[in-house]
Amino acid sequence: MKHRDEYSQLIELSLAGSGEAYGELYEATIRDVYRTVRFLVSEPLNAEDVVQDIYIELHRSLGQYDRSRDFRPWLMGLVMRQIRAYRRKGWKHLRVIKKAEHTRESVEYDFAGEVVDRLYSRELLETVNRLPFKLKQVIILHYLQEYSQEEVAAILEIPLGTVKSRIHAALQKLRQKRQADTIRIRKVEDIHES
Repeated sequence: MKHRDEYSQLIELSLAGSGEAYGELYEATIRDVYRTVRFLVSEPLNAEDVVQDIYIELHRSLGQYDRSRDFRPWLMGLVMRQIRAYRRKGWKHLRVIKKAEHTRESVEYDFAGEVVDRLYSRELLETVNRLPFKLKQVIILHYLQEYSQEEVAAILEIPLGTVKSRIHAALQKLRQKRQADTIRIRKVEDIHES
């Protein structure tokens, strides 16, 4: 469901109190939302909490949505704000959740595998995952979610020039890592040949 009119109908019905319409809106958006959150919040249980917070906030904020704008970028802006709020909670919150995670095991569908396929290799995914958060989020939004640089700027509420410089910096770091790995492989091969 990608048409603005279809989202607008679901939003109007949801605002009128239709739980069914809100459920359809949820179903139409959950895959992209979860995939984005899961990539930026590495712990599965934390990601579940963030997604839940996003849909609670979406329900509260739906009346503020400007229908002249595209819905998906507006929603991704809300997603990014919730992720930032989660990250601001700090290490105390993380410690409690991590301890709880170690005592529980859960079986869940993990969209992270789709991210690997989208980024073409596990090695690239691991390298992207090691980027600083500000660089990682622009890479995710631009290359994984396929938002334009202008949309990424609107979603993150930062200037377009900042988006461009972060993408450039992220790509440079990815290239440097690739070159370093290539040099390391060559040295290992040289040692084995000696």
